[in-house]
Amino acid sequence: MKSLSERTADALHSRIVIKKEWAEGEKLPNENELSELLGVSRTTLREAVRYLIVQGVLSVRRGKGTFVADPLPKDEGFDVSALERKRVRLSEMYEIRLIFEPQCIMLACERASDEEIAAIEEQARRIERLLKRNGNWPDADQVFHEMIAIASHNEFIMRLFPIINSAVHEAMSISDNVRFLKSMVASDNRAIVEFLKARDAEGARSAMSIHIRHIIHALKLQPGKRG
Repeated sequence: MKSLSERTADALHSRIVIKKEWAEGEKLPNENELSELLGVSRTTLREAVRYLIVQGVLSVRRGKGTFVADPLPKDEGFDVSALERKRVRLSEMYEIRLIFEPQCIMLACERASDEEIAAIEEQARRIERLLKRNGNWPDADQVFHEMIAIASHNEFIMRLFPIINSAVHEAMSISDNVRFLKSMVASDNRAIVEFLKARDAEGARSAMSIHIRHIIHALKLQPGKRG
């Protein structure tokens, strides 16, 4: 079942691409107006917008707002070639995650408050509970990684991270190895949290790097290789 943010992204995509309610290059209504129009919270709207940014449907111009892409990407549909193109995009996104997140958690080891670390640990436990009952663990895992980014206390990281982290949702949509992903997420998150609690920056960096490589392996993504 799709999350509310994913369904919101679908609805917004339909309004833009199919109904043509906004032209290519046109600025979207502000956040309050758009969330009211779609009947969702601003938090849900922000997540939906992130999905469409990753898909190339929307773009953000700093200080100006959110705009429809000009030109819009062609509707690829769901076929083998479209799936491969999606894998290539994800591969590139995970290359960025592999560079970005291990360094991010090193900063969190140095700068996070004890309260922030305790909250991150509790979020990891929440993910495990959701995994056991087949709940919406991808959303919870996205929050887990975003909490680590916030704990880095670096404003640039906090601004950039939601775009990078949105790759998690797209990855889940194409994975045919969900069982491995679920078992891996639980064990990897436990390792990440233990190093974070110990404020072992090198250990945390290594655990995060291993975690992202596990995802790359599970998704059959090969950064740097284009067959």
